[in-house]
Amino acid sequence: MAGGSFAWVVLFVAGLFEVGWAIGLKYSDGFTKLVPSVLTGVSMVISVVLLGVALKSLPVGTGYAVWTGIGTVGTAVLGMALLGEPVTLARVVCISLVVIGVIGLKFAH
Repeated sequence: MAGGSFAWVVLFVAGLFEVGWAIGLKYSDGFTKLVPSVLTGVSMVISVVLLGVALKSLPVGTGYAVWTGIGTVGTAVLGMALLGEPVTLARVVCISLVVIGVIGLKFAH
């Protein structure tokens, strides 16, 4: 089902849902708010299911690293944009290094 470049698209979408559930954890307030908690849980399930689909045809090390990289970068950027987390040169450089690593893993596949 997830052959070739389609697997990469599925993996990217899985990463976006990972960002969704990571940010959702903050909005769920420790799972005390119903709607954010439900949306966070749904995002978790979708993210992991799509990761599993993508890993049918991608190497697990590469796929998992790219998935977590997308989640890491997306969560860090949204944390700065939505949650008022500090935007510092060091953070931007480190986020850029993660992006370079994810791109490198994609092309080293």
